[in-house]
Amino acid sequence: MAARTLARTRTDLSDFLIRHRAKLTPADVGLPTTGGRRTPGLRREEVAQLAGVGLTWYTWFEQGRDVQVSESFLLKVAKALRLDDAECSRLFLLAHRRPPPPEAYQWPSVSPLIQQMLDDLAARPAYVLNLRWDVIAWNAAADDLFAFSGREQADRNVMRMVFADPDMRYRLPAWQDDALRLLAQFRADLATAPDDPTMLALIDELKKLSPVFRRGFEEPDMDSYARGIGAVLSPDGSRRDFAHETLIVDEHRHLRMIVYFESPLDGPVKTSAQDG
Repeated sequence: MAARTLARTRTDLSDFLIRHRAKLTPADVGLPTTGGRRTPGLRREEVAQLAGVGLTWYTWFEQGRDVQVSESFLLKVAKALRLDDAECSRLFLLAHRRPPPPEAYQWPSVSPLIQQMLDDLAARPAYVLNLRWDVIAWNAAADDLFAFSGREQADRNVMRMVFADPDMRYRLPAWQDDALRLLAQFRADLATAPDDPTMLALIDELKKLSPVFRRGFEEPDMDSYARGIGAVLSPDGSRRDFAHETLIVDEHRHLRMIVYFESPLDGPVKTSAQDG
């Protein structure tokens, strides 16, 4: 009975993946359309490309072969196939894994009223962060300061910007202090979801990219915390110093708005951010 049930589940999983793959076109996901297609929807290699997983592994998974896949793998496939809450949970159950909370696989968005609030703060840079510190909404003042709209979605993450973007690091005259304060708050936020695969994946990535992040994460020694950056060089080279306030946008989805309040600072500009 158990063997028949397992075989049926694998067939259901294969049918599920093929069905959802057929619902999407290359244009839907930003891929070029090349040549004729014998069947509708995305090809397996396109799903693997979008998910960032190996084609062979995805093929075996879709075929229902006896392969072990991680929660991170399933989340990547769910995002590539644009599954909604119920569909993502179904995918996990068919793969014999516990479904994750929605915030683990959804790219959150804000309501029109929250976006209007951001836009109304015309003189103050402001943006909304999720639990992983992805920037999911911002106003024009924040875009002028941090160029969010010119970044790929995956790169609109405050931790990645501060620790893995050399250009941004150069523009932070108090980089060492700012980076460690931000990291201290990020570590505190991790306690909310210590097993979240997307958080853990980001942490692993940044440990490899930044020795400072790795040391600060593994050996924390900070008494001050911050969600916003304290000092930024504008494109014209002038230094702008900020204080911040944090507003809760959606407690359930861990969305917070960071509002920047500029304070004048006299004195020479320090541009040796790389020395940290």
